[in-house]
Amino acid sequence: MLEALIFDVDGTLADTEAAHRAAFNDAFAEVRLGWHWDDAIYIRLLQVSGGKERIAHYWRMVEPDVAGGKAAQAAIEQVHAIKTRIYESRVSGGQLALRPGVLRLLREAQASGLRLAIATTTTPANIEALLRTTLGPDWKRHFAAIGDASTAPRKKPDPLVYQQVLTTLGLPASACLAFEDSANGLRAATAAGLQTVVTPTVHTADHRFDDALLVLPHLGDVDQLLPCGVAAMEQRWVTVEALRRWHAGTTLFESD
Repeated sequence: MLEALIFDVDGTLADTEAAHRAAFNDAFAEVRLGWHWDDAIYIRLLQVSGGKERIAHYWRMVEPDVAGGKAAQAAIEQVHAIKTRIYESRVSGGQLALRPGVLRLLREAQASGLRLAIATTTTPANIEALLRTTLGPDWKRHFAAIGDASTAPRKKPDPLVYQQVLTTLGLPASACLAFEDSANGLRAATAAGLQTVVTPTVHTADHRFDDALLVLPHLGDVDQLLPCGVAAMEQRWVTVEALRRWHAGTTLFESD
């Protein structure tokens, strides 16, 4: 029986990556690093989970001789702190909305007795900036468990954050569904034993999602199933009842 829904944040609850990329570039400019990540570079860097890890990976690409020292690590911490400040400021201003269907599904899930949780590799500050604006100042009360970069030092595709969230919930993986947008997220969730619904973004659309329970364009009206060549279906909603049926393996859709 389905008892909980566990959500990734960046790319899943909201399409945040463009805002993250802009904040990285502004931080690079502030410390005069001379770096600029365009869309193509950033899409490749998204294969590395975690902001600090992403900076370190890029530094090893462009300056391998200096990227591994203590000074470089201190610089990474500084740049990431500046980036986080810039991102928080912009997101707190209401510049990002939740993805289609997310708010409706969160409310419907709670009303039906499902528990909600977060399993992400982003920082608590980034989560706070996004969800305080979109769900309100008491956003934490909606979630029975929150796992993030402060609790899980090993980033996705390592399953650690999902394992921690399952422990907090006190539930087996078989009683939960995960929601992700990337290949690394899917690998982390499935390694923890979770069935996973994937909603890719433009940044992750070329990832492989072979192990997903289902791949959908978003959680609102579903007009196309991506993985199996299923014919377009109009006016279909990702409802809690549909999730229960997918989880149980009995059907794909319930229509309004």
